[in-house]
Amino acid sequence: MKRTVYVLQENAESLDLIRGLIADDFEVVGASCRGDVALKEIANLKPDVLLTELICANVDGLAVLEEIKAQNLSVKPVVLSYITNRSAIGKAVGLGALYYLTKPTEKSVLVSRLKDAAQAEDGSAIRPTALDEKISKIFISVGIPPHIKGYAYLREGVKMAVKTPEIINSITKKLYPDIGEKYSTTASKVERAMRHAIEVAWNRGRTDSINTVFGVRAYVGSEKPTNGEFIALVADKMILEGAQSLVQ
Repeated sequence: MKRTVYVLQENAESLDLIRGLIADDFEVVGASCRGDVALKEIANLKPDVLLTELICANVDGLAVLEEIKAQNLSVKPVVLSYITNRSAIGKAVGLGALYYLTKPTEKSVLVSRLKDAAQAEDGSAIRPTALDEKISKIFISVGIPPHIKGYAYLREGVKMAVKTPEIINSITKKLYPDIGEKYSTTASKVERAMRHAIEVAWNRGRTDSINTVFGVRAYVGSEKPTNGEFIALVADKMILEGAQSLVQ
């Protein structure tokens, strides 16, 4: 049985294009160019995933995400947008978007991310916690793009390390396997995706931003941390800010 998707995009041409791209893998149960219409239909149709633009008529994509969160609608949002502004990306992720894809996006990437979203915590929508939002802001600030798998894996790793700090000493035997089990993948793929995400951030050459976020001159030039070092660094920052009380 195919997973169901609701598509909210800026015009009829985009709707038709996306329908064609995902038709073999998903059932498109509804589509609209209007945010207000989408919200009503999502509440009635209860699709597994919402694929939304941020640019749409009447009610924009961010407002749609806000309403989904406020109404606790059981749908998993994925953003596909022309907007590449870091602030907009951060807001979308903070409001619950599991992935943020920028246009144009390869069909294989789009289908893969929709499948990942549909499978995530099956049976209920993922609602971002205050800790999720704190971590997401750090990741976006240091340059880790939210559309790649390593982003979600690193965020989960940080949450685990905040809840149980000693897990950082069992990253290979415990942390990677546990994340792999949650996302229906292997520990080795989790490790590689995390490493890729960190490399993407560091290759952007934003070490000044990175050092500013962490409040110390931790890295210079092309020097970059291991997965464990990065997770520990972010988790330590969260713990110092009292984030342990936010872990669910």
